[in-house]
Amino acid sequence: MIDKIFPKIHNEGYKFLVIFGFATIVLYFINSILGLIGLVLTIWVYYFFRDPDRISIEDDSYLVSPADGLVLKVEDSDGPKELNLESKKFKKISIFMNVFDCHVNRTPCSGKVNEILYKPGKFFNASLDKASEENERNYYRISSNDGEEIIVVQIAGLIARRIVTEVSENSELKQGERIGMIRFGSRVDIYFKNFNPLVKVNQKTIAGETLLGKK
Repeated sequence: MIDKIFPKIHNEGYKFLVIFGFATIVLYFINSILGLIGLVLTIWVYYFFRDPDRISIEDDSYLVSPADGLVLKVEDSDGPKELNLESKKFKKISIFMNVFDCHVNRTPCSGKVNEILYKPGKFFNASLDKASEENERNYYRISSNDGEEIIVVQIAGLIARRIVTEVSENSELKQGERIGMIRFGSRVDIYFKNFNPLVKVNQKTIAGETLLGKK
């Protein structure tokens, strides 16, 4: 019960808590209403950087969601050109994370990270289609335990300004394991082939737990 009320937070959050907490104290001495606003913002920062534990299905015949958020698209798509996969066909699911969603991202499957590619870019609203191709983003090319190629793309949003990576190339991952986070509003795309999508547009997802696809 305590963990639900006061969940642990991601390491990225501590410095922001210190900054906002200090600012709240200063604002309080200037004006009590400003101090109250600062307190609300500090609580929001704590909530934004929450990093709850999740329980994954641990079954290679399923893909789990890499992000908390709202399903924007479920479609057939060319692969990412940055990974030289534009000539291959994939199924693609896009998940939008607003500023109230947990922003810790997780691997949809167990396997090995074959490649991580960072691509600088712009900061359009992450819910727009062009965000997948023009925004700052980070690609994870994962080979699942049964040989499937899964691509996860972290995409920065309108106010997001940093993509955090917590794994490295050649890392061995367990399904639902943390791979990184994006600060302050963003999107995650996942590309796959031999799975049937289990989610629909406008469905809410929970990272590491919601089943996205099944063989």
